[in-house]
Amino acid sequence: MNRTVTIEVKQLDRVVIRFAGDSGDGMQLTGDRFTAETASFGNDLSTLPNFPAEIRAPAGTLPGVSSFQLHFADHDILTPGDAPDVLIAMNPAALKANLKDVPRGRTLIIDTADFTARNLKRIGYDENPLETGELDAYHVVPLNLTGMTVESVKEFGLTRKDASRAKNMYALGLVSWLFQRPVESTITFLQTKFASKPDIRDANIAAFRAGYNFGETAEEFSVRYEVKPARMATGTYRNISGNLALAYGLVAGAQRAGLPLVLGAYPITPASDVLHELSKLKRFNVTTIQAEDEIAGVGAALGASFGGALGVTTSSGPGISLKSETIGLGVMLELPLVVCDIQRAGPSTGMPTKTEQADLLQVMFGRNGEAPLPVLAAQSPADCFAIAIEAARIAVTYRTPVIVLSDGYLANGSEPWQIPVIEDLPTIDPNFTVEPNATDDKGAPKYLPYLRDPETLARAWAIPGAAGLDHRIGGLEKEDKTGNISYDPANHDLMIRTRQAKVDAVARSIAPLEVDDPDGTAKVLVLGWGSTYGPIGAGVRRVRKVGGKVAQAHLRHLNPFPANLGDVLKSYDKVLVPEMNLGQLALLLRSKYLVDVVSYAQVRGMPLGAAELAEVIGNLVEETAGIDDDARQLGSAAAALAHGEALADQNGHLNTEGAR
Repeated sequence: MNRTVTIEVKQLDRVVIRFAGDSGDGMQLTGDRFTAETASFGNDLSTLPNFPAEIRAPAGTLPGVSSFQLHFADHDILTPGDAPDVLIAMNPAALKANLKDVPRGRTLIIDTADFTARNLKRIGYDENPLETGELDAYHVVPLNLTGMTVESVKEFGLTRKDASRAKNMYALGLVSWLFQRPVESTITFLQTKFASKPDIRDANIAAFRAGYNFGETAEEFSVRYEVKPARMATGTYRNISGNLALAYGLVAGAQRAGLPLVLGAYPITPASDVLHELSKLKRFNVTTIQAEDEIAGVGAALGASFGGALGVTTSSGPGISLKSETIGLGVMLELPLVVCDIQRAGPSTGMPTKTEQADLLQVMFGRNGEAPLPVLAAQSPADCFAIAIEAARIAVTYRTPVIVLSDGYLANGSEPWQIPVIEDLPTIDPNFTVEPNATDDKGAPKYLPYLRDPETLARAWAIPGAAGLDHRIGGLEKEDKTGNISYDPANHDLMIRTRQAKVDAVARSIAPLEVDDPDGTAKVLVLGWGSTYGPIGAGVRRVRKVGGKVAQAHLRHLNPFPANLGDVLKSYDKVLVPEMNLGQLALLLRSKYLVDVVSYAQVRGMPLGAAELAEVIGNLVEETAGIDDDARQLGSAAAALAHGEALADQNGHLNTEGAR
C-alpha cells in the first residue's frame, strides 16, 4: 500500500504497552528488546513480565498465554501501569486473556492469522470477535502479521513454520516505528544471538526491518507517538532486572568486605537467574555451586562462611522451608550467611511464576527454637542491588545469617539503574581474628571463639587452620566464650538472649524510618514493605493530586524494625498496610506496637494496582476526616485518575494521561 496521508506525530507523557501471545511466541524476548530500546532512548520505565509456569504451555489456550507489559514515560514512574494503552495480541487466546484489562478506547493490534473457527472455539468464542462488534469500543488494527512475516523472509528459504517464528520481530519492528524507538540495539542483539545460525539471524533482522517499514507505508497508521526522555539525575544508567541487580549487589558486598563469594544454590523459579548471573562472574572471585538439592546448597554456603568466605544461598519459599534447619545452624554457629528468598505464590509449589509476599512470617519464625535473624526487603528491581550490599554488611559485621526478601515481580521486572561509584559504596570489615584473643589460667594465649565485640555482640571469626585458633563448631548449644558444648540452663538462657540482643543491636546501625508527609498535617499513614513500594507510591500520588492529605513510609528493614517505627505509627490516626498476603506485616505491627493498623490484603499472584490502592487510600482519608459515605468522592476520583480518564481521540487513536 502507498501512504496517502501525512504522518502526524503526537506527544505523550507516558504509555503502557503489552505484548501477548503463546508462551512459544517470544513475547518475553520481544518485551525485553522493546525495553532495551526504550532504556537507551532515556525514558523512565517499569516492566511486568507474566508467563506460565510450564516449560511449554499448550499453544493456543488461555493458560498458555504469555505477556510482557512495559510502562515508559518522560517523568518518574513507579509501576508497570494498571492497564495497557496498546495491546499487541498475537492470537485469539492472547486477545481474550488480556482484553478485560484494556480500557475502552485504547488500541488493539491483532495478528489475524490464527482466527480460525477451530482456534476460536478452543477458547470459547462461538463467533469471530473481529466481526461481531465486540471490539467496537476499541481502536482495532487487524493485521495478518504472521503472513506478512513469512512473505518478508521468503528469500531465506525457511519452512513456513520457521519463518513464522520471526513474527514477534515483525511486531517489534512495527511498534518500534509507532513509538519512534531506536532500533540499532535490537539489530546488534539479533546479530549476536543468532551468529551461529546465519539464516535465522538474517530472517529475524529482515522481519524486524519489514515491520518497521510497514509502519511507514501502511494506511492503518496515520499517527506516530513521541514520549520524550525523562529528566534524571546526572550519571550513567542501564536497564536492570531485580535478579541481575541482586547478583551484582552480592558481588559488590563481597568485594567491599574483601571476601570471596560462594553461592550454593539449587535451581528454582523465580530465583534461578541469580545463580545464572553469578556463574558468569568468576573473575570477581565468585564460586557458584549448583547443588543436588536445596539442603546441600545452603550447607555448601554455610561451610564456605566457616572457611572465611561470604556464603550465599538463593531460593524461593519451598526451598527456604528445606533450608530452615541449616539456617538455624548458622544462627547457632553465628556465621555470616546471606539467604535470598525470591518469593512466589504458594503454598506448596503454588503458582511458580506469579508473585506474592507471603513468606514474611516464615522467614521471621520458620525455624525450631529461638533462632532470630535480620530480615530485609527490596522495594524495587534496582533496590535489589543496595539491599544485597546491606545484607552483606549486616551478615559480616554481626556474624549472623540474614534473609533478603524479593519476589517474582521485582526479580523479573526491570527499571533504569544509576550505576554507582564503587568508592561510594560502604566498606565492610570482616575483622578476622588472626591471633589468640585471651589467656588461660597460666597466662598462655588461647582463642575464645565466642568472645564478643562489646558494641555489635558479634563473636570472633577465625579462618580454620590458623595456628593457635583451633575451635569447636556444631549445632549443640555453645558455652559462652569458649564455644564448648553446654547443657547448663543458665548458659542456655544467656546464649538465647545474647543472640536476640545481637539482632536487636542491628537497629542502632540503620537509619530512622523516613516519612513522606509534605506538610505534616496528614492523619493517614500508608506503610508498606517490599514490592508494594511502587503501587503504594502511585496510589498516594493520585490521592494527593485530587486534594487528599496522606503520608507514606516504606520498610526495608523488617527485623529489627527501625528504632523510631513505634513513634511513627502512634503519630497518625490511621495506618494502612497494603500487602500481597493475608496481613502478615499488619499482624507483626499489631503485636509489637499495639496499634490497630488497617490491613489491605490481596493474594492474586499479581502486583497491587495503583487505581485500587488510590481508591482505598482516598476512602480511608475521608473516613478519618469524618466524611460520610454519601459525600465520599476522594477515593473514586483518585482511582479514576490512576486509570486515566482521557481515552482515544475522535479518530480512535491512542491518547493517554493519568497514571504515573
